[in-house]
Amino acid sequence: MALMLVGVLSLTATDAFAQRKKPSPPKPPKIKLPASVLEKTPVQMDVAKVEARSRAEIHSASRAIDRAVEAKLASEGLSPNAMASDEVFMRRVYLDVAGRIPSLAEATEFLQSTHPDRREDLIDQLLNSPDYVSNMYNLWADVLRLVERPSPDNISDPYLAYVKESICSNKPYDKWVYEMLTATGKAWENPAVGFQLRDDLMPLAYVDNTVRVFLGTQIGCAQCHDHPFDQWTQYQFYQLAAMTAGTRTRIGGDMPGYQEERKKRREFQDEAKRRDEKGRFPSQYRRVMNASLYDVREVKAVLKLPHDYAYSDAKPLSPVKPAVLWDDVPAEAKSDSPREQFAAWVTSPENPKFSRMIANRLWKRFIGVGVIEPIDDFNEDNPCANEELLDLLSEQMVRGGFDLKQFIRAILYSNTYQREASDYEVTSGELYYAPGPVVRRMTAEQVWDSILTMAVHNPWPFQRPTAEDIAPYVSIDFRHASFDQVTALADQFKKTYDIGTYRRSLNQHAYQGNVLCRASELPSPLPADHFLRQFGQGNRESIQTAEQEPTVPQTLAMFNGPITHVMLEPGSAIVDNVLAIDKTKDRIDAIFLSVLGRMPTQKDRLITAKELSQMKNDNVGYGNIIWALLNTREFLFVQ
Repeated sequence: MALMLVGVLSLTATDAFAQRKKPSPPKPPKIKLPASVLEKTPVQMDVAKVEARSRAEIHSASRAIDRAVEAKLASEGLSPNAMASDEVFMRRVYLDVAGRIPSLAEATEFLQSTHPDRREDLIDQLLNSPDYVSNMYNLWADVLRLVERPSPDNISDPYLAYVKESICSNKPYDKWVYEMLTATGKAWENPAVGFQLRDDLMPLAYVDNTVRVFLGTQIGCAQCHDHPFDQWTQYQFYQLAAMTAGTRTRIGGDMPGYQEERKKRREFQDEAKRRDEKGRFPSQYRRVMNASLYDVREVKAVLKLPHDYAYSDAKPLSPVKPAVLWDDVPAEAKSDSPREQFAAWVTSPENPKFSRMIANRLWKRFIGVGVIEPIDDFNEDNPCANEELLDLLSEQMVRGGFDLKQFIRAILYSNTYQREASDYEVTSGELYYAPGPVVRRMTAEQVWDSILTMAVHNPWPFQRPTAEDIAPYVSIDFRHASFDQVTALADQFKKTYDIGTYRRSLNQHAYQGNVLCRASELPSPLPADHFLRQFGQGNRESIQTAEQEPTVPQTLAMFNGPITHVMLEPGSAIVDNVLAIDKTKDRIDAIFLSVLGRMPTQKDRLITAKELSQMKNDNVGYGNIIWALLNTREFLFVQ
């Protein structure tokens, strides 16, 4: 893609370079970036590692993937793409695995390596990094609709940290999902309950969302009537919903053993009102007291058909016997509670849609197009582009014990992944047979984290709070606590992890109102005018709401937004790296490697030389070049 320089930046944007020319004595530039991002600090995260000794096994799996892809291509009269260059592969794998572009040092190290296994070494290195955890968290945040407060009193921070930790520890996928579907207790005692609490008081929506996310089956229409485009009936929907009808998300009602807690909570509420001069129930007390009422349990329950049920196979308001949609509940779970039976059926290795769904989801994440599209709607109207491939991927998932990291590793090792990318649009209606990955625009999080890679030395000044962080401020046993103890706890929560207070505390890491930290650690949802939301990060109200369509606000944000200007501030990573180099040619090389992950072409060198010749101050010219590269399509796209 051709480089176009678009004129001189404002003095503010090129301040770092302009101030770093060589008057005598030089005036030290004013550092505007927060201190927390100026020094490289190791990330405190114990990431599960892939084993180098298992590489032969992964190679075997990746070759099987290639054979399935190439056989289908041949049957369609097509050929696979050529293998990608090291420069293209390096930038792609950093974006796909680490969620960001490589730093100057990382790009230089890889491109100078002549080791025959350098690609596999880089893949393993990235899979073992905190960057992988951050990147995969962003994927699941969009799928699982992760927000800190699904409702004002529903404190979900522990659940979000649980998702991140499950990725970090590489928890087997079937175990992870089973935990979320069967968890009981409060969020800070058992954070996995957050999955159920995301659909608090919406039991039918919970069933719909769960089956869509984990089984790639959309049955929501059948909640009100027989599905118009698929085989599912309304009666079948209610049979499945009966499996989880006994799940309760709040203390009270038919949940036994908690009447005393609710009674004490009401007494504390009355006392708070008596002590308040205006007779109100102060919000900080209400929030903490109400948070303790969110407690997931299972009770015996019977689900009935709706009053307006209109089909001949049953009468309105008649009880429904629990049943799964296909096959049967695994034999070893048949004596368990209905909720546990449901979870066992969903996550069973014998349930083909469970393994096919996650295999298809990850295939799309790294190749760019699912074997079935949309990836969460397996039905006859959405044909499979390569049945043999999807069967193989599903078998590999099951045979590997639902080890997501090893499954991803096999995809990344494959020639299919390492080939040149194709231009393809899902909306074209044509099946994609994967001659290579597809060209795609970065996700909002990849754009943000890539700019941070160039802008700051430490993109991890903090991490999101965990259950251990929050529990001391919200854990209340109403049966034994006094009113003063509860209000003291609430006061401390308001000063620490109340959402408004917590977000304000992050301003110590901000530049012009933008908190400079990895996207995975930022509060969610972010305001609609935040850079990440402008670039398509979803509001996480429903499943996978992220978008990648270009908009005018995106252009303005890249053209003159504060997050792009931060790169050219004194103390930024790219400023320090470029100005540490003496020769002009080497500085240009460093700029191209930093922004685009490649060396400049001869044409690039002619254009940059012309730009520098027109500037009285070379450093202003360097700033212009960086800014121009940042605003190219080449920067924004994964090739």
